Amino acid sequence: MAEKQIVDAIKKAIEGSSARERKFKQTLDLAINLKNVDMKNPKNRLDEEIQLPHGRGRDCKIAVFAGGETAVKAKERAELVISPEQLNELAGDKKKIKKIAEEYTFFIAEAPMMATIGKSLGKVLAPRGKMPKPIPPHGDATSIIEAMRNTIRLRSKDKKTFHTIVGAEDMDPEKVAENIEVLIKRVESRLERGRMNIGSVYIKTTMGPAVRIF
Repeated sequence: MAEKQIVDAIKKAIEGSSARERKFKQTLDLAINLKNVDMKNPKNRLDEEIQLPHGRGRDCKIAVFAGGETAVKAKERAELVISPEQLNELAGDKKKIKKIAEEYTFFIAEAPMMATIGKSLGKVLAPRGKMPKPIPPHGDATSIIEAMRNTIRLRSKDKKTFHTIVGAEDMDPEKVAENIEVLIKRVESRLERGRMNIGSVYIKTTMGPAVRIF
């Protein structure tokens, strides 16, 4: 798969959506269609966090479960920090938990809080693929937060077709193409027959038509 082929598809997708002026920045979304894969078998389902070399192209909101010095540092970088005391209060408010789960893209947590989070929030966070990434002992929460800002979550569930963001319309098409290549390589590495299990890949803007990459 030549990079030029990907770049040309990206440019075509952006051009196909430029006829109307939008009041918001459109994302570039990738659709991957698998073939000859039994998605009823949980082992064949994809659930990957992939760090894109050139970022997502738009901001994402990150919430941190932490206390003490870790919480102090996290407040400088994250949009939301939840202390152990606040976690206990949150546990009884399912409506608020759902709101937070929808509003924030990624969650990270100090390791000692993971058991409580799983018990009190797991039923809401787990089905959405948003259980927190644990902060290792003596780990740097701020570096994890910054890495997550360039990360996408790829989840196929039991479907052969799934989607993910790979950039934004104002990004350099070559950089978006590099993001896509990293993503496709990761997907291929998780499939039994690699590229042979990918039926097709499409790129589109938020409001524009899909363009086939291959």
